[in-house]
Amino acid sequence: MATSANRLPVTGGFALRGVSPLTLLAAGLVAAVCAVPVVYLFIVILGEPAAAWQAIWRQGTLRLLLRSLALAVAVGFTATLLAVPLAWLTGRSDLPWRRGWTVLSVLPLVIPSYIGAYLFVSAFGPRGELQKLLGVEQLPSIYGFSGAWIVLTLFTFPLVLLPVRAAMRRLDPALEDAAHGMGRSQFEVARTVILPQLTPAIGAGALLVSLYALSDFGAVSILRFQSFTQVIYQSYRSSFDRTGAAALAGLLVLVLLLLLTVESRVRRRRSYHRVGPGAARITADVPLGRWRWPAVGFCAAVALISFVLPVGMLIFWSVQSVAGEVDWAQVATAAGNSLLLAGMAAAAAAFAALPVAWLGARAPGKLSRVVDLLTTSGYALPGIVVALAMVFVGIRLVPVLYQSLPMTVLAMVIVCLPLAVTATRSAVVQIPPRLEEAARGSGRSPIAVMATVGIPLTRGGMLAGAALVFVAAIKELPVVVLLSPIGFDTLPLVIWQQSSRSFFESGAIPALVLLMVTAPGIWLLVGRQR
Repeated sequence: MATSANRLPVTGGFALRGVSPLTLLAAGLVAAVCAVPVVYLFIVILGEPAAAWQAIWRQGTLRLLLRSLALAVAVGFTATLLAVPLAWLTGRSDLPWRRGWTVLSVLPLVIPSYIGAYLFVSAFGPRGELQKLLGVEQLPSIYGFSGAWIVLTLFTFPLVLLPVRAAMRRLDPALEDAAHGMGRSQFEVARTVILPQLTPAIGAGALLVSLYALSDFGAVSILRFQSFTQVIYQSYRSSFDRTGAAALAGLLVLVLLLLLTVESRVRRRRSYHRVGPGAARITADVPLGRWRWPAVGFCAAVALISFVLPVGMLIFWSVQSVAGEVDWAQVATAAGNSLLLAGMAAAAAAFAALPVAWLGARAPGKLSRVVDLLTTSGYALPGIVVALAMVFVGIRLVPVLYQSLPMTVLAMVIVCLPLAVTATRSAVVQIPPRLEEAARGSGRSPIAVMATVGIPLTRGGMLAGAALVFVAAIKELPVVVLLSPIGFDTLPLVIWQQSSRSFFESGAIPALVLLMVTAPGIWLLVGRQR
């Protein structure tokens, strides 16, 4: 019979069993490309080491780092608490209108953090719409740690929901049937059988949410929460202190190493695939019974707060703005450019993540942890750091690629690759290694094994990763501002330009278009998960 937590002999060194040389080479190449921002930081820091140390030991640096780390951990924890029940309801239960709730649960991810924060301030802040509606003099403050905690949780929990839902739909029900046969209740089965198998997806999703909160600049700035990333942005933009900002960004890499170590230990030394003979059956939907409509109410409340309310505020602002002042030709061109850039980044990241995910799942050890660190560093660093690193490479090494679409796509992949790796790896760990061994034993080459076994069986995870990369890339701003070709406007760039010239409300219509062009892609990608 299958088991969900079999001990595997994992060496402490460079364990490479189960990984072909071609997979190792591909993963190393991807990691080398993703290491560009880290190498750039080292070059800047080593250029002026005294200034770097002065920035690190500056008074208040440790306090800022601890505050930012506390926010990251809090957001990761609450996003997990919100996403796991939603993933189960939309992936394993007989919830009414399940596909619609799935799409509504993922759509908050398409709202840029700075827009979401401004929407919540306009709705719940001083002199906001809720205060006017209730006719009260004052509401509880939404600024500070609590406001940043709530807003970032509401707009990042899909980072946990998508990989967990994809992993949940691939679970073999044989284990659950065996547990039920032993007299265990549904709650005990969920706690002892289902949750342990979802550990890789939950841990990786929570890590992504925590890193997003750690590197976010827009939401924390609007909500007046002084974070580590905010200081880095101010160093670059106000005084252009490259060395000080690089030193502080280097501390974020150390924090990333700490979080990766914790996450890797959570999923280490366990296998999450079927080891018994026979084919796995398709999971059956669990009837909710009397909890059917309370579950609908829970999904409706999450969708209302995280998506319907922000979109309602955008529609309200759009009505308040002067429609005749909107350059619809510019908006349409920017929408096409955004779809092109996000689509290319999603496709490239989905295939680049495959060897990295395979290495991490099949050969856990020092080498895989180094690859994880390098491929995740771009996501943990502020976008402006990654963009400036690519500017440095473009000007110094490959000027022909500077301000070109390929370099912009490459930077997007560096920033968003961990999203694809997370979802893909959660699928790889559920594939029995004996399938690959059987394919290799029949004389197939490593490429043929990956094409006929690896990609088909990880398709659900790859699609979930592509969805995450797509919605992250389509709203990315710093990379586009610094690297995109001249005249290549995207919707976030149009929103930023219009908002910086006048009031933020002038960017409401492009923001609505951003949601509209992303929603069909989310519907297709989520609906095609198996």
